[in-house]
This record gives sequence, structure tokens and C-alpha cells, in this order.
Amino acid sequence: MPDLVLGVSGSVACYRAADLARELMREGFSVRVCLTDSAARFVSPALFEALTGQPCLSDVFEEPERGRMAHIDWARSAAALVVAPATANTLSRLAHGLGDDMLTTIALAFEGPLVLAPAMNPAMYDHETTREALDRLTERGAWVVEPAEGEVACGEQGQGKLASIPEIVAAVLEATAHGSSLAGRHVLLTSGPTQEPIDDVRFLSNRSSGKMGAALARAALQMGARVTVVSGPVALGYPPQAEVVRVRTALEMLEAALSHVAQADLIVGVAAVADYRPAQRAPGKLRRQADTMALDLVANPDVIATLAGRAKPGALCVAFAAEPGEGLGPAYAKLKAKGVRAVAVNDVSQPGLGMEADENALTLVTESGEVASGRMSKSRLARWLLERLAGELG
Repeated sequence: MPDLVLGVSGSVACYRAADLARELMREGFSVRVCLTDSAARFVSPALFEALTGQPCLSDVFEEPERGRMAHIDWARSAAALVVAPATANTLSRLAHGLGDDMLTTIALAFEGPLVLAPAMNPAMYDHETTREALDRLTERGAWVVEPAEGEVACGEQGQGKLASIPEIVAAVLEATAHGSSLAGRHVLLTSGPTQEPIDDVRFLSNRSSGKMGAALARAALQMGARVTVVSGPVALGYPPQAEVVRVRTALEMLEAALSHVAQADLIVGVAAVADYRPAQRAPGKLRRQADTMALDLVANPDVIATLAGRAKPGALCVAFAAEPGEGLGPAYAKLKAKGVRAVAVNDVSQPGLGMEADENALTLVTESGEVASGRMSKSRLARWLLERLAGELG
């Protein structure tokens, strides 16, 4: 029976968390409840202890087992952390990484799927800071069960009512199923741009930010995989649970990825690898001498095609392709030329999508056809893509 932590924060809707705990138990979860101080003024720990047969925590210094840190034990054993209802205050604290009570401390130590069910006044839900907190949490991979429209406790109308118990339970089931679909698999990602030196100061590169690669790394970890990321120079951070190898050039990326490819079950070439590099790297700094300058370029190796050729039998190799809205013909050509099983195409001609953006839209092309994701955040898109690739792996 998998453990689950149910965090309850101080919305009037917190009385409904008792029904949620019962329904989650009917689905086979062992539920342990953590109340914020505000929630404990609406409902008591005794209620949840009687319902679940488990201790209920609220104070950050509570230790049901003496000498053991409860926030670590609960975080490490839980299949999911569910916060329902989630108030505006709790969402902001979770988004900013505060650890000032038992619930937020558990959240900081927790590494699995996070399910959030907000409930609050509609104006609070629409407030810029609340939306920013939800956006930040969604970017980290949280499942958000949107509140319902209707009359809230204060008598106002709008979106703010806690979602129905079946909706929240369905999200928890999806999150926990998602959390095991790549269990025991090794995922190898290439991510970010490469930089090809012209001299000691300048280089050839592109606008890749590594955001899609980081989102895929987070999603793969949440799905139970062991993750290795070979990354070109990026400003963002990757999840600490992933093994990250930092490189700069296409040749370095290939060498690093080849050292891991034999163990990989899923190889995804997200990196925007430079097709060419300067034939010679000039020492020092090239000085301006004329109105024009010619650079001799030589082809870089095709990283994802080389990895596909070295992958172990049964491994699934996927290429990314940034295309300027020219249809899917080039993607089908790449499918054959690179020896991969799928090509994930994003149309970089669309404003606000693709490189450097927080959103993207993919068309996954295989020999049997294509399927489109629609526009979504890169975190949601990473889950969308990996769920389909996990199905291909079996």
C-alpha cells in the first residue's frame, strides 16, 4: 500500500479534506495528514488520526517516532504529496521554497509528484502573485487541479471553490501512475546549445536555453528514471537528482554522451548542436582588419545519429528538430537519415514558442504517423512526450 502525504491548509474548504482522505484510502493509499496552523483552527488532528489510523502532524518539531525527523521520513516514503485545499499563502510559500512549518518543510524534502488543489476567494485566485506562484510550481512539474466556478464561502461568485473530490483523486492517480512508468530505466538527454570557438573570445552558437532539456530531466525523474544530462552552456540549473555532465562543443558533447549511451534505455537529443565549427581556432583575439571576413567551417558530427548507431538493442532514440514552419517533410527525412525511432518537431516560426520561451508545441513523428501536443508549458510538454515514449518502451 503506497504512502501518501495529504497537506491541508487553512481554507474554509479544509473540512472536505476528510472526505478526500477517505477516498484516497479507498483507492489503496495509506494516507498521512499534515495540517498547517490555520487549518488546525478549522479541523483537528484527532479527526484525521481517527479516519486514517495514522499520526497527523502540524508542528515542525513533532516526531511520532522519537529520534527520527518526521519531515524527512514522510517525504522519503510518500508516493505523492497532495495539498488540498491549497491557499494563496501556502502556494506562495511552496513556490518560493520557504520551510517555516511542517508542511512546507516536508515539501522541500519531497522529490516526487506534487498535486495542488487551490481553494480561495476568486479575487485572491486571480491575483498576480497567486498566478505567478502557480506558474512557478507548474514549471517545476506540479499537477494543479483547477478550482471550480461557483459561490465561495464569503458569498462571492467566481473561480475559487475546491475542485470535486473525484477530480482530485483522479489527479493523484495520474500523478502516481506517472511516477512509475519509467522506473528502472536510464534516460540519457543532450540539452542546451553548443559553442564552437572562433578565437579565445568569440564562438558560434544558437538561442537554445536548455529549458526543454531541464523540463524533460525533471519529468523523467518524477517518472522513476535514472537521468543523465549532457549539457552545453546554459544559465539554468538541472534537477539535483540528475547526473549532469557539462560540455561546451559538439565534439565534447558527443564524447560525453557516448560514455553513457550503452546503458541508456531512452536517448533524447534535445540539444541544439551546431552543424558546423570553425576549421581553425585562432589564438587570442581576431582583430578587425577589413569590412568583411570569411570563416572556413567544417561539419560537426551528427550527435544524435551517432548515439542511435551505438545504442543497445531495444533502446529508444529520439531526435528533436527545430523547423521554421515548412511542414513535416524534413522530419520524416530526418527519421530515416538519423536512424532514430521518432522525431519531436517544434515550429520555431511561432511567436512565444521554442527556443528561450517557457512554452512549446511538439509534433511527434514516427514511421506510423504523427501526433501533435498543442501549445503548453515545457513542463507539461515534457510529461506529454515522455508518457508517449514510455509507452513505446513498454
